Amino acid sequence: MKTLIATSLLALLAASPSLANKAFVSNERGNTITVVDTDTWEVIQEFDGGNRPRGITLSPDGRKLYVCASDDNLVRVFDTETYRELESLPSGPDPELFVIDPTGRHLYIANEDDNLVTVTDTETRTVLAEVPVGVEPEGMAISPDAKWVVNTSETTNMAHFISTEDYKIRHNVLVDQRPRYAQYTDDGTRLFVSAEIGGTVSVMDIAPDGTPTLVDKISFEVPGVLPEWLQPVGIKVTSDGSRIFVALGPANRVAVIDGETLEVLDYIIVGQRVWQLAFTPDQAYLLTTNGNSNDITIIDVAAEKAIKSVQVGQQPWGVVVTPN
Repeated sequence: MKTLIATSLLALLAASPSLANKAFVSNERGNTITVVDTDTWEVIQEFDGGNRPRGITLSPDGRKLYVCASDDNLVRVFDTETYRELESLPSGPDPELFVIDPTGRHLYIANEDDNLVTVTDTETRTVLAEVPVGVEPEGMAISPDAKWVVNTSETTNMAHFISTEDYKIRHNVLVDQRPRYAQYTDDGTRLFVSAEIGGTVSVMDIAPDGTPTLVDKISFEVPGVLPEWLQPVGIKVTSDGSRIFVALGPANRVAVIDGETLEVLDYIIVGQRVWQLAFTPDQAYLLTTNGNSNDITIIDVAAEKAIKSVQVGQQPWGVVVTPN
């Protein structure tokens, strides 16, 4: 009987596709998606991602990969095991960044050219709403309770807080010049917004009802690096909130920030023009996309050190890692 049970379990495991340990990197100029095994840090596949793939995310179960094909004016959907394109979704013009809600049902997409956030239903493949926002919307974040979506508008220099109940903007917060990315803490009590040209990260406390209050701004200084090269873009926060990592663009560094004091603790040297970031599921590693050196850098989170670089496609832009 024990042998039969063990054999049955092995057969079940063999029949279930493994979704862990894959990083997907969108290559903006190469028009491809590179797949990296996060156990070996080797490239295992590269496939067509549409024209100018940038924003990239996963369904909650990790079985579907969503890609903003900006020059196709579509979101392309791929199977994360076979890499086959399953379908495409309406996105509005020039989709750049997006977020998905915890159910996997709704995508919230920034349309840079038309100053809109498009809400797309992933099941019916229809547009549910178009929300007018500021000029050149880019950054997108969703609160942990999924009641709020935040969009950053690059030219208006604002973070717009959109209620997911009625798709109306309830709050606007002025930040520094050219905001590119927004990121909530896991508990939803704080939001961070990077300003590429302003050279800062705005820190907002979030009330239980979702109301934001700007409480601080983090700035950066690296000996030997021109201030105009310190251009914050991607942000990731550890699940316990103890560390904030910020990609600094052409400074070729990732800033390490104390989550409690907001003090910049260190700068990790990575590849050229670091843009976006993603954790592995256990947060043991942080991956960076480096657009000018055509690679990703692997950072050991506990050691706060870069340990490896992996060549990917041409001008890597976004990165996601499948869940366990």
